[in-house]
Amino acid sequence: MQQRRTRITTLLSGALLAGLVGLVPSTPAQAEPDIADVEARVDRLYHEAEQASERYNDARLELEELERDLAAVSSDQERQDRRLRSVREQVRDAVIRTYEGHTLSAVGQVALSGDPSDFLSQLSTMTAYDDLTDQLFDTYAGEVKALGIRLQATSQRADEVAQLEERLAEEKATIEEKLEAAEGLLARLEAEEREEIVSRDSERLPTDVPASGRAGAAIQYAMAQVGKAYVYGAAGPSAFDCSGLTMMAYRAAGISLPHSSSAQYSSGTQIAESALQPGDLVFYYSPISHVGIYLGNGMIVDAANPSSGVRVAPLHSMPYVGAVRPG
Repeated sequence: MQQRRTRITTLLSGALLAGLVGLVPSTPAQAEPDIADVEARVDRLYHEAEQASERYNDARLELEELERDLAAVSSDQERQDRRLRSVREQVRDAVIRTYEGHTLSAVGQVALSGDPSDFLSQLSTMTAYDDLTDQLFDTYAGEVKALGIRLQATSQRADEVAQLEERLAEEKATIEEKLEAAEGLLARLEAEEREEIVSRDSERLPTDVPASGRAGAAIQYAMAQVGKAYVYGAAGPSAFDCSGLTMMAYRAAGISLPHSSSAQYSSGTQIAESALQPGDLVFYYSPISHVGIYLGNGMIVDAANPSSGVRVAPLHSMPYVGAVRPG
């Protein structure tokens, strides 16, 4: 056994491991890495990839909201265009009447009126018309200015989100390259040691989860996915990421959740750990980047990582930060 362990640690050392994670400095005094070191680094890579994926999910939700805002702004612009055409027609008619002498004739009639009441009434009507025209132009100008500011701000924000998506996509691609390298290294290990890494979180599936109603329906859906693959950004039917699994599980229960672990944390009533019930969403890491469904008896079901896929695991198998009861 000692000879095999020596051969494995030799395989894991040097440039190959440095190429995997870029975190191992080449210092003569540092001990050779062992299987526990590789396990820790693979876990770190998986977590970094999930963080990037969840940030991407957040940006995608934000972009969808901005696109709805842009659609509303476009509708506002169309309404303002119609108002502008109406104002143009009124101005055109006023100019035509002036040059045809209608307005001048009206002024003459007001000036020659012998009835003081009639004089004041006609003068008031003309003044009110002028004031109304000025007010219409002022209101329209203000609305156009406000609309322009809103349109510019929304367009700028959409550009920022697009740039964020591009940056997150590049980050995700970089981390996935590291994950590919990690899987390549794991594949070269003997079967016994590889199984020690990729299967360390496996647990016996619970046969009876005390839940009914919507929580029961969500758990039933999630448990039916156990053993399926973990893929970043996926929401079924053959693969899931963490928030994709919880989103689809509660969709099956008639509750809509966003495809984002941090957004799901704001989607219900926060629950103390001592009050956890089967079906509650449980959240991990700070900032939040992972979510699962509580099964009871200190167990959860979650889409864990590319090695474990959808699994059942202990509640505190990851850094626990809180829980939410959807609906």
